Amino acid sequence: MSAMQSLTILGSTGSIGVSALDVVARSGPGRFRVSALSAGRNAELLAEQALRFRPDFVALGDPAGEAALRERLAGTGIEIACGPRAATETAARPSDIVLAAIVGAAGMEPAMEAALRGARLAIANKEAIICAGRLLQRAAVASGGEVIPVDSEHNAIFQLLNGRPVGAGLQRIVLTASGGPFREWTAEQLANARPEDALRHPVWDMGAKITIDSATLMNKGLELIEADMLFDPGEGRLGVLIHPQSIVHGLIEYDDGAVLAYMGAPDMRAPIAASLAWPERIAGASPMLDLAAIGRLDFEAPDEIRFPALRLAREALAAGGRAPAILNAANEIAVEAFLDRRIGFLDIARIVEQVLSALAGDPDFARAPEAVGAALETDQRARSRAHALTAG
Repeated sequence: MSAMQSLTILGSTGSIGVSALDVVARSGPGRFRVSALSAGRNAELLAEQALRFRPDFVALGDPAGEAALRERLAGTGIEIACGPRAATETAARPSDIVLAAIVGAAGMEPAMEAALRGARLAIANKEAIICAGRLLQRAAVASGGEVIPVDSEHNAIFQLLNGRPVGAGLQRIVLTASGGPFREWTAEQLANARPEDALRHPVWDMGAKITIDSATLMNKGLELIEADMLFDPGEGRLGVLIHPQSIVHGLIEYDDGAVLAYMGAPDMRAPIAASLAWPERIAGASPMLDLAAIGRLDFEAPDEIRFPALRLAREALAAGGRAPAILNAANEIAVEAFLDRRIGFLDIARIVEQVLSALAGDPDFARAPEAVGAALETDQRARSRAHALTAG
C-alpha cells in the first residue's frame, strides 16, 4: 500500500463529497488524511464533517453561515475561510489529491487551481470538463499532475484504458445510460411530466440537477462531450447505449471485434475510490455484484426524437468551439426553471436549442476558450440568454 495521502474535497456536503468521506472512512487509518474541505451553503454539515475528520482548513462559500461555522469549530484549531473565493483558496492549499465535486461553473476556477499546482485532480465537475477540459489537461501535464474522471462512465473508460491514452485499434468508446424515469414514456406523457416525476430516478440516488439531466438524457449528452475532452478518441468514435440496470458503465470496442466492458454496482463510491486510490484498490468501497441475482442485462439504442437533448449535445460536440459551454450553461438555467415550474419538461431542450442558435453568430463561437476567464465569460452570456427565455 502507498504512503498516506492528503486529500482536499471541494463540495464536501454534496452527494459526491459525502460519498467520498464515506470511502475515506472505509479505507481505514493510514490511507488518506483529509486536509481541507469546502462547501457552498451547508455550514451545519460542513462543521459535522470537520469535527469528525479534523482537516486543517475548511471553507464555506456563503458568508451568511460563517458565524455558525466558527461557533461550531471554536477551539478546534481548524482554519476557516468564507466567501465566493473560498473554494479556490481551498484548492490552492497543499494536498496530494483534490476531489473537485462542486456543481456548476463555480467549480471551474478551483479545479484549474488544483491542476496548476500539480495535484491529482479527481474531477466530478462536468462544467469544468465541458468548458475547459483541454485547458485542465494541459495545466495538469505542465505541472506534473494528472486528471482522473470520477463520473461512473468516464471512470469506467479510464480503467478500461488502464489510465493510458487511446491507442491504435480502438473503434469506439460507448457510454451507458439508465434511460432515467421516462425511458418508456410517450411524447404526450413527457409533455405533462412534473418535476416530482423526473426526480424519481429508478436506479441512482443523485442531486436534483443531475437527476433531471438523466431524465432528459442531457446528462448522457454532456458525458459524450466530457469523454471527447478527457480521452480524445477522434471524430465519430463515441456512442451511447441505454442500459436500464446500470451495471455496465462503459465499453470500449476494438476494430478486431473485441469489446471490453466495465461492470460494477450503481454506487458512486466505486469510481470515487478508484479515483482516489488509483492504481490501487480500496476493499469494501462498494457492494460486490451478484450477477446471478441480477439475472439479465438489457441494452437498447437511445431515442433522440423523444429525447432531443442528446441530439443537441452531439451537434454541440460536432460544432466544437464554445458550443459545448453554451449548451451546458443554457441547460443549467433551463433545468432550474423546470424545477421552479416556470417551464415544462420538453421546454428544457427547446430553450437550449434557442440559446445555441442565438449565439451561433458570435465571432467567438467557433473558437475554444483559451483561458478559464474566457470560458466563464461564455458561460455567463449563455446563462443570461437562457434567463431571458425562462423568465416568467
